[in-house]
Amino acid sequence: MVERSQIPVFQNSPILVLVLGFCTLGLYLIYWNMKVAEVLNKISGRELISTPVALLAGCCLPVNAYFYYLAGQGLGDLGAMIGRAEELKGKATLLLILGIFLPMVAAMIMQGHLNELYEHK
Repeated sequence: MVERSQIPVFQNSPILVLVLGFCTLGLYLIYWNMKVAEVLNKISGRELISTPVALLAGCCLPVNAYFYYLAGQGLGDLGAMIGRAEELKGKATLLLILGIFLPMVAAMIMQGHLNELYEHK
């Protein structure tokens, strides 16, 4: 398992993710996808989400659904680090469905769980 000191810090308010997503017409979410992919890859210890998938997820709905599917797979590893593995594994399907229909809400949920990682330092 990766030490917390090796995980890149990407801590934002979930509301800020929503506001910046709207204000930049979704361009911020492309940046957000890339940063979250970086963090989840480090947490899982493997390349869970590749950079091209993270980049294209902001432009193409099927790739966006795949991004949230992969992010849901990484929730178990994130949950193990914050002591909520079973609870977060159960949210993988919710994240996928929200990623298809309401991606900014899915991003807010994901950011909230990432923030918990940094609060436990």
